[in-house]
Amino acid sequence: MIGVLLLLLLLLPLFLYIAAPQIRKMLCSGMCTSTVQLPGKVAVVTGANTGIGKETAKELAQRGARVYLACRDVLKGESVAREIQLITGNQQVLVRKLDLADTKSIRAFAKDFLAEEKHLHILINNAGVMMCPYSKTADGFEMHMGVNHLGHFLLTHLLLEKLKESAPSRIVNVSSLAHHLGRIHFHNLQGEKFYHAGLAYCHSKLANILFTQELARRLKGSGVTAYSVHPGTVKSELIRHSSFMKWMWWLFSFFIKTPQQGAQTSLYCALTEGLEILNGHHFSDCSVAWVSAQARNETIARRLWDVSCDLLGIPME
Repeated sequence: MIGVLLLLLLLLPLFLYIAAPQIRKMLCSGMCTSTVQLPGKVAVVTGANTGIGKETAKELAQRGARVYLACRDVLKGESVAREIQLITGNQQVLVRKLDLADTKSIRAFAKDFLAEEKHLHILINNAGVMMCPYSKTADGFEMHMGVNHLGHFLLTHLLLEKLKESAPSRIVNVSSLAHHLGRIHFHNLQGEKFYHAGLAYCHSKLANILFTQELARRLKGSGVTAYSVHPGTVKSELIRHSSFMKWMWWLFSFFIKTPQQGAQTSLYCALTEGLEILNGHHFSDCSVAWVSAQARNETIARRLWDVSCDLLGIPME
């Protein structure tokens, strides 16, 4: 018996190597096939200096959009901007400071953007943190909820009138399959009573979907539509806080999407014509995807909206 187990362990890497192309193809299905071009259009992509955000920004620039890389690390962002300009030939790739863990930075970004631009057609809320040790943002929010949800909630609120003025326009919120493990604990939203880094990420990804659905409901008839997406399991810097996740990503590297593959569903929701009828839906692999019962709860979505407004000092309608 032990000999059989040892043989299986020895053969496993070979099996993974042989089967990897087919398994990866199965896991990485879904490509944005839209041929829409974007001359004269303006896009903002958060977290665009690496990973999925970088690939999303690159494709939007390739199609002729004026693209803002909204990122915390401006020097890295400028390096990426030059790379995208060189690859696409589009010089309208701009870098602006945005730290989603600080509402002052978010408000400063929005103020400067609104003074600089007359239009905004595409907002990709892509940036995020994952499995951080317990910490708080500059405003005292638990880091996952603060960056992944509240930061993008505030940014979207501040840019919403510009999006309406520029309609038809779209908002894409990058969530995750991990939302299935998420719960919105209103009595412990900041993780002060109990905290688990992995679950905190899941809770924030659930918040992304609930935010998208309530936003879509409120935007009906405005010409602005919103979508949430699961990009897939992607090789990116998102796992930098977890040694365990780094090990898992390395072990199953054959099956993990590249950032370019991971960007496809965001691009699909930003670009595909006729998608307005699916306003508020969740997508994975460029198709409508099932969400958890929690993510379909309109009562929780509305309460989260009100609580978010209260935390951020936004007047409730």
